[in-house]
Amino acid sequence: MLLKLPVCLLILMMACQLSFAQQTIPLYEENIPGALNAPNEERYDSVNAVAFKVFTPTLTVYLPPKEKANGAAVVICPGGGYGGLVMGKEGFAIGEYFAKQGVAAFVLKYRLPDDKIMKDKSTGPLQDAQQAIQLIKQRAHQWHVDTGRVGIMGFSAGGHLASTAGTHFNHPVIVNKQQVNVRPGFMILVYPVISMTDSLGHRGSRNNLLGKNPSPEKIKLFSNELQVTAQTPPAFLIHAGDDKAVDVDNSISFYEALRHNKVPAEMHIYPKGDHGFVLKMPVEEWMDICMKWMKGSGFIQ
Repeated sequence: MLLKLPVCLLILMMACQLSFAQQTIPLYEENIPGALNAPNEERYDSVNAVAFKVFTPTLTVYLPPKEKANGAAVVICPGGGYGGLVMGKEGFAIGEYFAKQGVAAFVLKYRLPDDKIMKDKSTGPLQDAQQAIQLIKQRAHQWHVDTGRVGIMGFSAGGHLASTAGTHFNHPVIVNKQQVNVRPGFMILVYPVISMTDSLGHRGSRNNLLGKNPSPEKIKLFSNELQVTAQTPPAFLIHAGDDKAVDVDNSISFYEALRHNKVPAEMHIYPKGDHGFVLKMPVEEWMDICMKWMKGSGFIQ
């Protein structure tokens, strides 16, 4: 019996892990929109769980047990300055946490802007975000999801993508034959890049997404604090006041735009922590306030 005990424990641990997921599926069943015929140079740093030069977008699905599912769902967009994707701590770890809370989570490995592989690199990531929302809503019955409570979450540049999905939904950039509403039900933005302006934007993210010499029209279009309307979904924002990479004014300007348009929003600013501060904290420590916001806002029933 003593020899068999470790094996039993291992099987039990594996069963617990499998109960919260885990399936990675292609984002598109057929052709990837706007893709060019180019070599696949995608690579993955397994030590740090970071993806580079993403060529084939996917969704990693984390589903809670059926009896625990509360109907809410979140698309998770890892950050990385539109030059890489921090898939581990800003993706998989968050997906596992959500599933334990009864929330279906979908970690999006989105294409990174690259003129070599896409016709318009400024819309490539947004196509993938809109496709993820569309796909989840189309499979809502299968995944026990309420189509009215499919939100999107993003970290850093992934926060820019999430806020773009929340402000550009009236202009779909994907094929949408069934006219699925690609508006996310809510946004969770973690130290997000919001603006592409000279004074506020994160230059690396802007260069990667729009190029080094974008037009004023492009800068305005992708400065999401300028794109907020009364139809923009509710938002939860979290940032550190001493962030040296992405100025906290990104979150503040977005919050003010939401407030002025009477869109429900909640913002938490930590005085210290710099960029990526939540990566140094246990997930449940900072996600607890996010879950309270989701419950208080009615996204978790």
